[in-house]
Amino acid sequence: MGAFHSRADDNYIRHLAKKTGFSVEQVEILHRRFKQLSRDEDTLQREHLYGIPDLECNPIRTQIVAAFFDKRNFDKDSPQGTVQEIGFEQFLTVMSHFRPLKLRMTEEQREQLRMEKLQFLFNMYDLDNDGKISLEEYRHVVYELLSQNPQIGNESAAIADAAMLEAARICMGQMEPDEVYEGITFQDFLKMWTGIDIETKMHVRFLKMDNTTLCK
Repeated sequence: MGAFHSRADDNYIRHLAKKTGFSVEQVEILHRRFKQLSRDEDTLQREHLYGIPDLECNPIRTQIVAAFFDKRNFDKDSPQGTVQEIGFEQFLTVMSHFRPLKLRMTEEQREQLRMEKLQFLFNMYDLDNDGKISLEEYRHVVYELLSQNPQIGNESAAIADAAMLEAARICMGQMEPDEVYEGITFQDFLKMWTGIDIETKMHVRFLKMDNTTLCK
């Protein structure tokens, strides 16, 4: 499928715009980027995203790429497992989790967008899809982020462990020495993000999109 041009395509664009919250213009912009990434194919594979230059030095590149193929992020009817390739509608649905705030949004719409972003972020941390972020999963992501900093070096693992304990303290209160914390649930995750403006901070930069065109 090349550029949108037929009446059927127009109806499809309007359907996607209504489903994802993007405008018709934004859907068309993202479709062009999808075709660039997929090399004009109808489906996108992991290798296409791994080839994006801006992602090469991102310490959580693996998690970002995996998010596009995680069924939890685009298939509510069957939200288990992953797929090998995605079509444009799936790509657009995942992209909608990064959608910036529109200029005019009600408090209800803003809260819904916040919850969608936090669920998406939680899924990115929950590597084994068990509904909890375990110590190992949390350590893995934090370690990947910190290990790229030469000023931290070998202290990355210790800092990741301390961060997990701090998260547990926030979510469950003061822990006893022999208490075992099994992991962060989504409700715990919401507590951790209280007061943090995720609605305006979670954007996509590696797709070389002009965010001003996505804020209308």
